[in-house]
Amino acid sequence: MSIFRGAREVYIGSDDLNNLFEGHSKAFIVCDPFVVKSGMSDYITEKLDSLDIEYVIYDKVGSDPSIDLVAEGVSEMSTSGADIIIAFGGGSAIDQCKAMMFFALRQQLCPEVCFVAIPTTSGTGSEVTDYCVITDTEKEIKYPLLDEKMLPDASILDAELTKSVPPSVTAATGMDVLTHAMESMLSTGATDFSDANAEKAIKLIRTYLIKCYRKGDDMKARQKMHHASNMAGVAFNNSGLGINHSCAHTIGAHYHIPHGVACALMMPYVIRFNAGNEDARKNYARIARLIKVNASGIDQSVDNLVRTIFRFEKELGIPNSIREYGVDKAEFAEDLEEMVESAMKDPCTKTNPRQPSKEEIRQLLIDAYFGDKIKIKKF
Repeated sequence: MSIFRGAREVYIGSDDLNNLFEGHSKAFIVCDPFVVKSGMSDYITEKLDSLDIEYVIYDKVGSDPSIDLVAEGVSEMSTSGADIIIAFGGGSAIDQCKAMMFFALRQQLCPEVCFVAIPTTSGTGSEVTDYCVITDTEKEIKYPLLDEKMLPDASILDAELTKSVPPSVTAATGMDVLTHAMESMLSTGATDFSDANAEKAIKLIRTYLIKCYRKGDDMKARQKMHHASNMAGVAFNNSGLGINHSCAHTIGAHYHIPHGVACALMMPYVIRFNAGNEDARKNYARIARLIKVNASGIDQSVDNLVRTIFRFEKELGIPNSIREYGVDKAEFAEDLEEMVESAMKDPCTKTNPRQPSKEEIRQLLIDAYFGDKIKIKKF
């Protein structure tokens, strides 16, 4: 038996949020320092003020939530006395808030309370997942955490909050959404229900990602990408992901490459590898049809999809290789075996449609480093 978990409540826009917050006495808001300094936090604090709800703002959020920051936040959260927790920001803020809740609840430091997530970027889909990722900066490893209690009770999708996001972040987060949707469809845990969300997300990305990147004030495009991110989050939260994320996690942890960029760098090579599986090849042909780059044959459709990913990267200003990102070859060679081990142990690898060997993961990382689409290089 399988169970499909959808979003609990999704508020689109901010016209009437009183019902969401009424009845609460104190809020604990987790966000990054920019949200406070820019005044963006007024979006939520003004609503709380109007309802006479007290609040504490915790803004010690890093770009890659670390174990140390999470531990510090657990202490602050558990002594706040809040009866509603609000994660407000990009994927890092929402993931750090989730991790803080995860450990606070496990250690019985605070009771279960209402949890609201408000994303300010269109990428992670973290506002509708019970999944988060934290980083051990010393070991340069990213650890996924999974617990149903981390699934927000409600999320707010308001494109106005994404209006100031720079093009580079729009590009990276958009490619993260595409990776979520594609890997969800390829996953061994995919169902008709997860596919429905993933397919719609891919169609929205096809139409609106480049528009968002080129014209950041196109609010229709911004809102549609917010929807795509949310739907892709629902999809992969049910199906699982694959080695595109396993590899992205480890190169991101080692070289501080933004997660969406790391996903984009790996994607063409992962497609080539997974296409060795017949079912995966057919699914990639389905994705090519959704993006409208399909051909009469399956193999040609897969080739067209790979070329389209490279074209997306070029149009979005994303490097085509890890080397192009600026990672030193000697440093990469020194880290390679450790990254292979990390990718093999990553939980996302379990639901990949084609189970890789260590040598195959090693070759994927090497190919992504050099960015060579045809000739295989070795160290």
